[in-house]
Amino acid sequence: MTDSAVRDEFTPQAEKYRRELLAHCYRMSGSVHEAEDLVQETYLKAWRAYDKFEGRSSLRTWLYRIATTTCLTALETKGRRPLPTGLGAPSSDPSADLVTREEVPWLEPIPDEMLGTAAADPAVVATSRDSLRLALIAALQFLPPKQRAVLILREVLAWPAADVASLLDTSTAAVNSALQRARAQIAQAAPSEDAVLEPVGPEQRAVLDKYMAAFENYDFASLTELLTQDAVWEMPPFDGWYQGPAAIRTLIETNCPAGGPGDMRLVPTVSNGQPAFGLYMREGDGVHRAFQLQVLSLGPSGVGHVTVFFDLTLFEKFGLPAVLDGSTAPSLP
Repeated sequence: MTDSAVRDEFTPQAEKYRRELLAHCYRMSGSVHEAEDLVQETYLKAWRAYDKFEGRSSLRTWLYRIATTTCLTALETKGRRPLPTGLGAPSSDPSADLVTREEVPWLEPIPDEMLGTAAADPAVVATSRDSLRLALIAALQFLPPKQRAVLILREVLAWPAADVASLLDTSTAAVNSALQRARAQIAQAAPSEDAVLEPVGPEQRAVLDKYMAAFENYDFASLTELLTQDAVWEMPPFDGWYQGPAAIRTLIETNCPAGGPGDMRLVPTVSNGQPAFGLYMREGDGVHRAFQLQVLSLGPSGVGHVTVFFDLTLFEKFGLPAVLDGSTAPSLP
């Protein structure tokens, strides 16, 4: 088959799986940047090998096989991507100096927009919000790469154990054993389904509206009222994490460069199936520039977890501007 014939036949068939393969590579890697590179490598390998594809499995399954082995190869030389809560240290003193750990390959969020999770999408199961929540992705990082692959292939993609064993060149018994161990680890590290709420109801939207207003009005007393009693705040690349409304308020008041109402503006977005905000800080010239990205977990009693990312390259991934136009009127998605 000529290169032209490969392109004409392979590309239109394979492209429809790109978003769900991105979700798969993100679950494996914990990085939106790495996931994009891994998907590109997957498509390049598949394109080169397409003339040997015999159709013994579906094209989708074949692409997943290539993507999984590509991820496993990449992970051989990479450490896990933690969040500060995953470093094993106790909660930090909110009045102490912040410590940056730039050498740590931190976990990254991923925008829902990149994954195409609309109900009409045939890949909706593979890109479901529940399987992409930030806490779950963080928990996956505690698993060895092959165990991680087993859990994702079996639990998210519903592959038969025999197919997973064939891909990983192991036995079905070994796959079932790895799955059992992975489930036990995830059960300890990830929140239960009823501990997290979808931000779709009017009560949740009201909480998010108040959360935005608290920052924009520089009203941290109101912010603490929205936090659960055991709420957690963490913000890589700083290695500390903070628990409880009082500690979180002290942390923000001690370290936030804002000086009063209007210094901060928030633009809503969605990350990992969770509400998120791009926060813009007003600088000396009066311009609001990208400052941090916040991803929230909402529970029945309020905001239970906030993960703050200072990697400004994420703003482009989320389709957020680097500078906030004064005419922009943000609203919840």
